[in-house]
Amino acid sequence: MDQIVRVIAKDAPIKAMAISARDAVERARDIHDCWPVAAAALGRLLMAASMMGAAMKEEDGAVTLRVKGGGPLGLLTAVSDSRGNVRGYVQSPAVDVPRKAKGKLDVGAAVGADGELTVIRDLGLKEPYIGSVQLVGGEIAEDVAAYFVESEQAPTACALGVLIAPDQTVQAAGGYLIQLLPGADDEVISAVERGVAKLGAVSGRLDAGMDPLGLLREVLEEFELEVLESAPIEYRCYCTRERVGRALISLGKDELTSLIEDQGGAELTCQFCDKVYHFDGEELKALRDEATAK
Repeated sequence: MDQIVRVIAKDAPIKAMAISARDAVERARDIHDCWPVAAAALGRLLMAASMMGAAMKEEDGAVTLRVKGGGPLGLLTAVSDSRGNVRGYVQSPAVDVPRKAKGKLDVGAAVGADGELTVIRDLGLKEPYIGSVQLVGGEIAEDVAAYFVESEQAPTACALGVLIAPDQTVQAAGGYLIQLLPGADDEVISAVERGVAKLGAVSGRLDAGMDPLGLLREVLEEFELEVLESAPIEYRCYCTRERVGRALISLGKDELTSLIEDQGGAELTCQFCDKVYHFDGEELKALRDEATAK
């Protein structure tokens, strides 16, 4: 079962969370028919968004991560609710690039590093909070860490990993997000750095059976941890026929008239789950009447 675990250190100004998300990332890979490097890149972004969403205090809040690095994958988007349930897509899922040393997927080359990571936090206010940082290398985890340092002045260690099986399905996926709070001294920083180095690649540890709490206990082994929460998460799309209808209404009377006259209907595909919604001419006329009434 996919889950997120949140902890604090009792003896140091540290908060942290970790995620296991094999099922969610595999669901995304299957929906979008992602090739391995696309599945790895999208999976990393989904897990980062999930952890950031789960950290929100606003019950109806949401967080969106967008990465556009100039690489062959194009735009990557992930959206999480405040419980960590997440959805996303990659613009060009059928992409391959040369492997790095030891056959590792080169996510950075596929994403590109000539662009930005944009974070949109919807806190239920009139306007969402939007922050952007230049990409560090397109590997996602280091870019997320850079966002927290630059935009929120929160020193952060982030690791995200997706292991692809020989049959190109997702074999393991997970990661962690560790943040130093005000008051963290050099000794605390050094202890976290030692833990990060000792743990190594998270996907291999998860594939060997380690759970999210195990990741945190190992990387923060020099601290006493208190578990705040452990909760399940999943890949979840919130699209409905009603929401798609509202999107059509937003096109306006003229555009709906053109669809009716030129095509006799409309077919829309959800970018997050690839579900197709069909609207015939009569349904479009009803939506046009609704748009006209507004």
